[in-house]
Amino acid sequence: MNHVVPEEIKKIYKIFHEAGFKLYLVGGCVRDVLQNKTPKDWDLTTDATPEKMLELFPDAFYDNSFGTVGIPLKKILETEHEGVVEVTTFRTEQRYEDSRHPTEVEWGKTVEEDLSRRDFTMNAIAIELKTDMQLSQDALIDPYHGKQDIENKLIRAVGDPDQRFKEDALRLMRAIRFAAQLGFQIEEKTLQAISTNATLLANISSERIRDELLKLLASEYPYEGIMLLKNTGLLREILPELLEGVGISQVRPGRHHKDDVFTHNVLSLKHCPSTDPIVRFATLIHDVGKPRVASTDENGFVIFHNHEIIGSRMGYEICDRLRFSKKQREKVFKLIRWHMFTVDEHITDSAVRRFIRRIGVENVKDMMDLRVGDRLGGGTQTAESWRLKLFKQRVEEQLAPAPFSINDLAINGNDVMKELNIKPGRQIGEILQKLFVEVDEDLSKNTKDYLLKRVKEIN
Repeated sequence: MNHVVPEEIKKIYKIFHEAGFKLYLVGGCVRDVLQNKTPKDWDLTTDATPEKMLELFPDAFYDNSFGTVGIPLKKILETEHEGVVEVTTFRTEQRYEDSRHPTEVEWGKTVEEDLSRRDFTMNAIAIELKTDMQLSQDALIDPYHGKQDIENKLIRAVGDPDQRFKEDALRLMRAIRFAAQLGFQIEEKTLQAISTNATLLANISSERIRDELLKLLASEYPYEGIMLLKNTGLLREILPELLEGVGISQVRPGRHHKDDVFTHNVLSLKHCPSTDPIVRFATLIHDVGKPRVASTDENGFVIFHNHEIIGSRMGYEICDRLRFSKKQREKVFKLIRWHMFTVDEHITDSAVRRFIRRIGVENVKDMMDLRVGDRLGGGTQTAESWRLKLFKQRVEEQLAPAPFSINDLAINGNDVMKELNIKPGRQIGEILQKLFVEVDEDLSKNTKDYLLKRVKEIN
């Protein structure tokens, strides 16, 4: 616990201490300290009410019912620092009617009272700050033996797990997200309570579910996290489409697939080299369309014609349901829609450029990462075939120094207007786009004489 307390925390503590109030580190930062990690955020709790804190810090702000006061650091540190430290009054909570927010909040009298309302024992530990700023074992307040659970890498609910999850159903996902981030196991009774209360997740907003899911996917153990979601019943509440692949065989003579569609999807996630949660999400659901299009050929073997088309539409709808941003939705759509790209060594340079144009330059590396996950998740032993390596090399050649674009045409909009004697309008862009598609297939056509001749023909 030999951590150096940041200067801003020391200064804030001094003001609380001189006013006769106590100040404690609490929650995630204590967990980090006990694991010898440097906290990203320093969470604080106090016996001072919000009104008292506003007296102590005139520039602070308070606009919630949970006792959290934001203290700007600009004046504390006497610099241009734009950060904020949040300090929350001890509190107790009663009656959670919407499975998320308490309807009654009262200020608490002790830190132990405050810790009793928290979700997991590893988060229900406090360290009392003292003038020497030593984060010692003597300053540790740990009524639920959270330190021992951290040492045992165990996630355990505070008190009755069933009650904790009924109070706030988002804790169902938080437990599994923490397991994926920290590599911890979930204690047996806590795990059982997650399964029992899985349907309560329907009471949580899509935005909150999305945030937890993306944190899980960005973690060190995303595959294990998704499997925990499946085994507890939470995945059915979040991504029921993914479960449609359970039991859908992909076995065909001469093909490497041996698992059902669901298993292939989650193993693809496991082997995807990208750490971007959006790319990992696209990899997780890249074959989500297969169950919807599954049929058999003339020999009775399973086929999944156009699964990437159906899957990309499903992916977009899933992203929309989970309130992904427009940019994120479009990225997932493109990665699924075009993930079946061919790497045949005989394809033309124009076909390589078409591939880049379809997915976007910014998505090229991500598409390659999805393909690696797809291959390894399908049972192949090598991340890249020789054809994929050759294809990547050809893509890189087309990207250097920059890919051919509509701006590289030998004529521009002004030339089109002059040639056709027309005013600015949508027609000009449409003509240039048609010319670009044509020239991209044969770069030798990119001459001013040829293009101006084609302008008249197209018009």
